[in-house]
Amino acid sequence: MSLWTILALAVALGTDALAVCLGLGMGGVTRRQVVVISAVVLVFHIVMPLVGWLTGEMVGQILGRVAGVAGALLLIYLGARMMLSNGTAANEALEWLKHRAGVVALGAGVSVDALSAGFALGTQEPSMWLVVPVIGLAAGAMTCAGLLGGRFISLSLGARARQLGGLVLLAIGGRFLVGG
Repeated sequence: MSLWTILALAVALGTDALAVCLGLGMGGVTRRQVVVISAVVLVFHIVMPLVGWLTGEMVGQILGRVAGVAGALLLIYLGARMMLSNGTAANEALEWLKHRAGVVALGAGVSVDALSAGFALGTQEPSMWLVVPVIGLAAGAMTCAGLLGGRFISLSLGARARQLGGLVLLAIGGRFLVGG
């Protein structure tokens, strides 16, 4: 897996967090919330792919190419889901932040696709010590950028970011599907 593919995947997985956090930032967040939310999303974007990775690696050893196809189809599904989302995630996230558990729920919610991507990556066998930190750092940075930039950027960009992320996941899933 090339560095460009890893970076593209990391950015694609971070677009949910970016899109949600653009909306959150527009609703008003404190500096402390920016730090805490960014850190939680970063951690979830490291843990979730690792969990998926371990599962994908075991399944990949057992099922071989079938697992690779399943992982690729999963990325394609996630990309399509991201492109077709209705944009209500930002409103739901604002409600979650009224409670301490809300930050954890937000981190988990925007990281579910990273769990599935980890499964797909486990079937492809790239270096997890390179891929997972890049995914986490990208998600953390994109979360922070979304929160800080949300006050200045229109919510319509959030929908475009989700759609772009979905398109990238579709492309990466397609590449995995053809064995590249």
